[in-house]
Amino acid sequence: MQSRRPALENADGIYDIAIVGGGINGCGVARDAAGRGFSVLLAEMGDLAGGTSSASTKLIHGGLRYLEHFEFRLVHEALAEREVLLSIAPHIARPLRFILPHHAGLRPAWLLRAGLFLYDHLGPRRTLPGTATLDLRCEPAASVLNPRFRRAFEYSDCWVDDARLVVLNARDAADKGAEIRTRTKIIDATRERATWRLTLVCQTTGRSETIRARLLINAAGPWLETALPWTQGHNTKRTIRLVKGSHIVVPRIGSHDQAFIFQNKDGRIVFLIPYERNFSLIGTTDEDYYGDPSSVSVSRGEIEYLCEAVSGYLVRPVAPTDIVRSFSGVRSLFDDGATKAQSATRDYVLEVEGNSSEPRRINVVGGKITTYRRLAEAVMTIVETAIGRRRHSAWTSGSALPGGDFAGETVAQLVERLERTYRFIDHQSAERLIRSYGTTAFGILSDARCLADLGRSFGPLSEREVSYLRASEWAVSADDILWRRSKLGLHLDREQSDRLVTWLQGQPDGARI
Repeated sequence: MQSRRPALENADGIYDIAIVGGGINGCGVARDAAGRGFSVLLAEMGDLAGGTSSASTKLIHGGLRYLEHFEFRLVHEALAEREVLLSIAPHIARPLRFILPHHAGLRPAWLLRAGLFLYDHLGPRRTLPGTATLDLRCEPAASVLNPRFRRAFEYSDCWVDDARLVVLNARDAADKGAEIRTRTKIIDATRERATWRLTLVCQTTGRSETIRARLLINAAGPWLETALPWTQGHNTKRTIRLVKGSHIVVPRIGSHDQAFIFQNKDGRIVFLIPYERNFSLIGTTDEDYYGDPSSVSVSRGEIEYLCEAVSGYLVRPVAPTDIVRSFSGVRSLFDDGATKAQSATRDYVLEVEGNSSEPRRINVVGGKITTYRRLAEAVMTIVETAIGRRRHSAWTSGSALPGGDFAGETVAQLVERLERTYRFIDHQSAERLIRSYGTTAFGILSDARCLADLGRSFGPLSEREVSYLRASEWAVSADDILWRRSKLGLHLDREQSDRLVTWLQGQPDGARI
């Protein structure tokens, strides 16, 4: 599946940039580059956000615990990005208040206060409220906590739909001329004079194609070392450290909207976050990983660790039998020599290969979803120098992602307007559509006048919405739709899911985007 073909810079059909990897970093770079006028091709061997980028804790955050490792630059950049992402993606991102109970015997209260003071002041904070001290005996959200916890601190960060953030960056990149190839693998990459010669194979049809590009960007994440092993004359072994992070999903703990951040005896922290209306998300773990990133899964030890970590704070313990879903991702971190996986830097490193007489390759190592946009800007600085052209200045901080052009309206106001326009849509469905698609929801529903106009029903999903996801967001399989374009897999029963699978099997190959 691919986007419409862009107008390339030269008649020789050479792309300015080829990108390997359709996670948040690859799609973020594609969007930035296409918006600056460069011709871009992005190849993703599976689905967009099919790996690490859909297995995060779903947070846009500065990284409070990174302060203990003195990563002040990273925290400053991430704190500033919270406000930027809230402004350009108000439909899929929202503020979230976190409660940090004081645990006697772990970090002292004065240290927590000092860290949160830095957190409040290291980066710009225009809309998010600052830190507050809480008496948990008077705090409604604390009803789920063990009463021995009496004092806590509350601070701000943000929640984001991670996989939709990736897809919306890809959608905007394609709208600006980038060519997005999902289920497409690069099987050969060779330097030939001033360009790269790349052989691409469609994983669905088996068809191969050769293209040329002036610059190659490896944003394959945990597949960084294996995505391009055919490069001639260069050692492709990178200084990366693979770290597994796992999460569990349980029925909703409490009816409040705040999240919790719990300290653990090993020095780590674990989040307990309201998730998908009826559930709570618990995570994450941090352990070195040596296997195939595509085969990663939650281990029994990780499940026990997460259950024990949160149960120590709760009135009602969390047991493995409570788990309704679990997922794992592999982070590709820069190997800074840290003795523990939890201490390895989350900052990004950009490695440039090649000299002035040959085409360059940029390897993207590390990074976090919060700072993907700044990473893309840093990549573009290298690209413009390497290609020898500057098209346009940095632009992504002030341009809304698709559906995020709210024009002064709030989410609640858009939900109300959608309900007024389409009176057959109930409030819960209207809120989900706005939270997923923003203003694009009106275009999806278009001329519908009743539920029947939306086609067959797959529970909360309609045929019209599924068709939109296939035609405009590169969705092919039921997993693409239920776990990445949405999280509706948590809400559909087996019969509804099977009905969707059967319907998809009867459709022609996904539309060309």
